[in-house]
Amino acid sequence: MKQTEVVFVRLSDPDPEILARAAAIIRAGRLVAFPTETVYGLGADALNEAAVARIFAAKGRPAYDPLIVHIADLEDLSRVVSEVPDMARRLAKRFWPGPLTLVLPRADLVPTLVTAGRDTVAVRCPSHPVALALIQASRTPIAAPSANRFGRTSPTTAQHVLDDLGGRVELILDAGPTPIGVESTVLDLTQAIPTILRPGGVPREALEEEIGSVAILEQAPTPTAEMGMPSPGLLARHYAPRAKLYLFLGAPDAVLRAMRQEAQAHLSAHRRVGILVADEDAAAFADLDVIGETVGPAEDLNMVARRLFGALRALDAQGVDVILARDFSVQGLGLAVRDRLRRAADVIMQAS
Repeated sequence: MKQTEVVFVRLSDPDPEILARAAAIIRAGRLVAFPTETVYGLGADALNEAAVARIFAAKGRPAYDPLIVHIADLEDLSRVVSEVPDMARRLAKRFWPGPLTLVLPRADLVPTLVTAGRDTVAVRCPSHPVALALIQASRTPIAAPSANRFGRTSPTTAQHVLDDLGGRVELILDAGPTPIGVESTVLDLTQAIPTILRPGGVPREALEEEIGSVAILEQAPTPTAEMGMPSPGLLARHYAPRAKLYLFLGAPDAVLRAMRQEAQAHLSAHRRVGILVADEDAAAFADLDVIGETVGPAEDLNMVARRLFGALRALDAQGVDVILARDFSVQGLGLAVRDRLRRAADVIMQAS
């Protein structure tokens, strides 16, 4: 592939000529990285199996990890699913466009490569104006996982995409940082009780306000040669920085004490130590020779989510050997933040 081109696109009123170029690339079976409200996605024509295969090749993604299909509006849902239950329409009317992915029965037009061999497909309608305009201009559903190398930290800026996939994607649409910063919530509507497979941009509490009790997947199935995972983001190891990540769980005071002790041990071993904490925690490490990244006030979980992946990438860029990260609340977007940190962690430590 020729050198990757990065083109800035206005967030409001995206340039139709730029979108037409990007759409032509999609229709030709090639790849375009683009912003969504969650993270940047690596897009291809969801109904073109050869194009979808290029996503897996570019990311180094295994075929057992399925993709999410992005559509422009609720009316497009019937193109990619074989059945649209009333609950799906109800949720779509409340949360679409937005960071909610619904798992529904797959339509025959959708290649099984998209769905990891399953008869279900994950679908969402993004709210980002550039993403919506690109889908509309392409006149086809777009399959798009996060635009990073497989298993690594998700991208929330165009530069993150270029760092990971430069030379592997033809065009990157740059509309600035993504506003939510963690991936969509994936809700499986093919189960007897609607089940969150991956927590994300729509909190569990908001879903339960709309439809009542919602379960959370406790144990992901083991993929086989015939059937992969039911959703992206379910692998035990995912979203990981290059540095070894330690995640500390427990009461905030106990967590900070344990993090200080661990930092001192690594510093004594002449390792470069990175700290990922809330703004108000930074003073607890001021006397230590650590590299700190803060993600906002602990109570502002929207900001924490928005800054999480960027902070992990910033610590990697500074060449730390280990990253010590604190846990946050499981309320609201905190559940998604904990999920990402747990899957990124090499070591999980319970502070007491």
